[in-house]
Amino acid sequence: MKRPFDSFVLLAEMRTGSNFLEANLNAMPGVACHGEAFNPHFIGKLNQEEAFGVTLAQREADPLLLLQHMRKQTEGLSGFRYFHDHDPRVLPAVLTDPRCAKIILTRNPVESYVSWKIAQATGQWKLTQAKRLKTAKAHFDAPEFSAHLAQLQDFQLRLMHGLQTSGQTAFYIDYEDINDTDVLNGLARFLGIEGTLAAPDTTLKKQNPEEISEKVENYDEMAAALAGLDRFNLSRTPNFEPRRAPAIPSFVAAGGALYMPLRGGPEEDAMQWLSGLGPMTGNFSQKTLRQWLRNTPKHRSFTVLRHPVARAHAGFCSQILTGALPKIRDGLIKSYKIALPEPGTVMPLNAHRQAFLDFLRFLKLNVAGQTGLRIDPHFASQTAVIQGFAQFQGPDLVLREESLAMGLGFIATELGVDCPPLPATPDPSMGILSQIYDEEIEAATRDAYNRDYIGYGFENWA
Repeated sequence: MKRPFDSFVLLAEMRTGSNFLEANLNAMPGVACHGEAFNPHFIGKLNQEEAFGVTLAQREADPLLLLQHMRKQTEGLSGFRYFHDHDPRVLPAVLTDPRCAKIILTRNPVESYVSWKIAQATGQWKLTQAKRLKTAKAHFDAPEFSAHLAQLQDFQLRLMHGLQTSGQTAFYIDYEDINDTDVLNGLARFLGIEGTLAAPDTTLKKQNPEEISEKVENYDEMAAALAGLDRFNLSRTPNFEPRRAPAIPSFVAAGGALYMPLRGGPEEDAMQWLSGLGPMTGNFSQKTLRQWLRNTPKHRSFTVLRHPVARAHAGFCSQILTGALPKIRDGLIKSYKIALPEPGTVMPLNAHRQAFLDFLRFLKLNVAGQTGLRIDPHFASQTAVIQGFAQFQGPDLVLREESLAMGLGFIATELGVDCPPLPATPDPSMGILSQIYDEEIEAATRDAYNRDYIGYGFENWA
């Protein structure tokens, strides 16, 4: 019967027990794990600069060459250990390959950090004879540990996303499971290996088996720092808003300035200012935008934020009340029972306020992807739109409507051109908003656009 895999990768980190697991993999019949094959400083193991006829320089030029030679020249199932800081060009090749088995080794991050600090202090990274054990106490550094933890979490999220999007699974094993013969034999079955291990490999010895309180010189300080960590990510703001495309066709350029509009913002003012720099070019594709960027070496890109209350109300007036978005308007009336007049009809202030408040409550659901109606660019969060821009290229400057003249003046100075005057185009929706705005409208807007309020530091509209 054909094996399920042709090769494997052991995805781990320093001080997680990867040496010990590698030794056990190599004890399995027909399995060969070739160490840290893609460590930036060596091939496989410390001071080794050649393997499978590939030198360090050749691997640097083409890392997949080493991968190919390793698989061809290994009898049986070949693999290697891969950490988050190894050659990043290799990970996509193995992560997307369903014939490459993924073994994910994890360990309590505090234990791996303390072990790493002790190894740094003693210079001893592996132990084969207990009598040669070197000992030291670790000093816990809270900022350093936070950075260590963030790296681990980012790497694990990347692995999980890669497996999910390619429809694969992995064999997860914890540091403490490596000593469990049944788990190791389960790993062999996962790999499609015939035969079993009678016991774990005994070549490597556990370093520093003491309780963690005995291994850290400032244990009380460590305990206090760890108590402040949000282990369960309770402070995270859930985000279910769909990702947005870069919206490149909406970009407009003139002179050396590239405007990346946020729908519902002060677009007319920005466009009129832009026209003062010279002929405008728009309706870009990725290809034509790249051409413009190459042909305009001195350029600056910008977008303009508007307060969420003002932006939501401007969109409500220009898109919903006018009937510019008929399908969304129809859905608001039929499914959400929002009392909207015929397009173009002037509403009494009380009715306008209530309809806008009901619309804000709809937006809370809509932006979170909880309605059947699409999220129009006028009503998507500004955070999501700017993140969408960044899929191609983020703006140089994120300006704010209330200080737009100053921001545009800075862009003109950067480009070395005279700054065109900024028109003051009256927006009739602002006059209505000033008459109906109150704490309830502010609260409803915060509910709908919490990411924008937190991310961009918006205060109350008035």
